[in-house]
Amino acid sequence: MASQAMSPGNRALLIDSLESHAQSLSSILGFIEWGPLEWVPTIEDAIPLLQEASFSLLFIGENEAMERGRLYEQLRGLDQVMPVLFLLDEDVEATLPGSLSEGMLGHLTIPIKQTQLITQLEQAATYNKRRRKRSLRKDVSGLFPEMIGHSAAMNKVRQLMAQVADSDANVLILGESGTGKEVVAQCLHRYSSRKGNTFVPINCGAIPADLLESELFGHEKGAFTGAISSRKGRFELAEGGTIFLDEIGDMSLPMQVKLLRVLQERIFERVGGVKSITSNVRVMAATHRNLESSIEEGKFREDLFYRLNVFPIELPPLHERNGDIGPLVAAISEQLQEEGRPIATLMPSAIFALSQYRWPGNVRELSNLVERMGILYPNDEVEALDLPSRYCPDELEIPDMVEAMDDQEAALGEPAESGGGGNSFDQDPILPSAGLDLKGYLSSLEEDLIRQALIECDGVVAQAAKLLNVRRTTLVEKMKKYELSRTGV
Repeated sequence: MASQAMSPGNRALLIDSLESHAQSLSSILGFIEWGPLEWVPTIEDAIPLLQEASFSLLFIGENEAMERGRLYEQLRGLDQVMPVLFLLDEDVEATLPGSLSEGMLGHLTIPIKQTQLITQLEQAATYNKRRRKRSLRKDVSGLFPEMIGHSAAMNKVRQLMAQVADSDANVLILGESGTGKEVVAQCLHRYSSRKGNTFVPINCGAIPADLLESELFGHEKGAFTGAISSRKGRFELAEGGTIFLDEIGDMSLPMQVKLLRVLQERIFERVGGVKSITSNVRVMAATHRNLESSIEEGKFREDLFYRLNVFPIELPPLHERNGDIGPLVAAISEQLQEEGRPIATLMPSAIFALSQYRWPGNVRELSNLVERMGILYPNDEVEALDLPSRYCPDELEIPDMVEAMDDQEAALGEPAESGGGGNSFDQDPILPSAGLDLKGYLSSLEEDLIRQALIECDGVVAQAAKLLNVRRTTLVEKMKKYELSRTGV
């Protein structure tokens, strides 16, 4: 009967001035393996816990400083939906709050009877499950703000994350390298009932196979050469929290067998040890490999795959969500600025060019590019032609509406700026006796001066624009007009 309510992710909070109540309740919850109980004597002690972590159930007992009804209302101000149970002494007539909101499950009498508690735990589990389903019907676009972008592909990922975040199910995160798989795992942990405990990542592909077992499960002193003391592994460090196994597809077959045992039996031993250690850890794994193909090739165990693949989340590559490039660039730039590093402003033409690129390195490659542009053009504007050639090929056609933001100024030659630079020529131009084509002559002169400026400035468009005393956008337009590259040829 109690099995439905039992889960390693359950966590309860008791507010009660009597420690004896906490001892009794904790003893029963531990006996039925429901989950841990945290006890505080006052609401002042409870507030930081409720702000930092989520609980499956709240018990309200005796409180010398506050009547139960007022205590209940204050707690409802902190959490509107958490299920609540009151602890009442059998021989004491106590009044429950007159106005009870949804989630008020009733009360338990003291001394607590195990069967009565199990019934209430079942009700709490049913209520929490129903509440999670209701929350999924809401708009997910505002969830997980750490996930940048609101394309249809990313909102689908958010929907899946919302469904599994508050669960203890194993999650397998799939996607190309650089798509942000660890960011997803961190978000799922941060919004889960385990958020008050540790998130421990480990890259299975970056650690030699003969050392990975010790990294995961720890070792005892003298277990191997160099083991001068006992050491906890990642599973012990993540106890009560989440372990993230990145690049699980690179794990060796012998190590896969040992991991499978932990997932099945929830126990492990340190290397060189004989004592079994119980593990209460949520497992998330990620890989850029096709594990089903690896199974066919004999490189990955099928039984381990099905243990990990309880709830798969596949991240789209960046080229399938190119509408998110603008927000991603802004978020990356903001982070660089917070770190005190130089940033550049990528103009609409540059964003458009980047949205046409295939991004084999995904978000990681975009982050590196934004950082590079900040170093090359600190506190300056970057147009499409300022980007490295691989991101803006010559055949790319930038829409007129993007490139022509300053076309009026460009068409006018920007007299307000070009006349204010104090330029002078060594001698006055001489009109040939046969006359000349003024428009062609001026164009030829303009092209030659732009070419000289680009050569003088080593192809840095921003510097060349300053040398010619024109806007960068104007210079970019004229470079396109005369088919000039940054080297001036």
